[in-house]
Amino acid sequence: MSEAKNKRVLPDFQAFLSSYKLAPENNIPFYAYWASRFLAFCNKQAATDLPRAALEFRQSLITNQKIADWQIKQAEEAVRLYLTNFKGVVNPKPSRDEVAGRDEFNAGRLIEETKRLIRVKHYSYSTERTYIHWINRFFRYMEECKGASARIPQPEDIKNYLTHLAVKKRVSSSTQNQAFNAILFLFRDVLKVAIGDLTETVRAKRGQRLPVVLSVEEVKSLFKHLSGTALLIAHVLYGAGLRLMELARMRVMDVDFDMNVITVRSGKGDKDRTTVLPASVKD
Repeated sequence: MSEAKNKRVLPDFQAFLSSYKLAPENNIPFYAYWASRFLAFCNKQAATDLPRAALEFRQSLITNQKIADWQIKQAEEAVRLYLTNFKGVVNPKPSRDEVAGRDEFNAGRLIEETKRLIRVKHYSYSTERTYIHWINRFFRYMEECKGASARIPQPEDIKNYLTHLAVKKRVSSSTQNQAFNAILFLFRDVLKVAIGDLTETVRAKRGQRLPVVLSVEEVKSLFKHLSGTALLIAHVLYGAGLRLMELARMRVMDVDFDMNVITVRSGKGDKDRTTVLPASVKD
């Protein structure tokens, strides 16, 4: 199918993908092409259960030897975007009257309120910095979306933004989850808006990785190059399994020599816990 003909296929869907930056611009006509083939498949099968029809459509592509694996993946992404992001969005580009009738959007005020609530909840400074970073990026994305910058963010904007990160930015799974946690805090704690079910959002895939762990001999070799306070710090970090800031905040009262226990106060998640006091550091 020629590019010119592709641009005439499902123009509203193409405009939606472009407006919310959910796919690479050059691929949008082809996403629309696959979505139109899916709709033709549904009509032919008289399908009413669209999620099930999507699976059957994918299977039909797999059995077609003329369709490459990358085309099947592109078709799967296109159908998912059509069903979960586009279908049910009545008007992705609100009119001026609709925008005027909504609450005024003030990004600066929302950022300041986010900072205040993070500090009230005693989250760490690194968490505050990360949340503010991602919320700012989310607001910039909203500004780039036609018709979205003048209104308070809506729950569907989360789905569109997370999909944008996974499909167009191709971020890692951990990065997408970091962005999701920040925006979830914005909606749940600042805007007081329920976001509903986001299980159908396109999620970045986490590749399987084996952990890299130093052997006991490697750790001993490392310790040979340290002395004094630096060696003591390394011994405690390794032997007690402490994070660097947990060690830096440790006080005399947190060390129990009789029970061989170290009490970690306000650790990750602002929780207290106990860990072992290595015998090698007691002296």
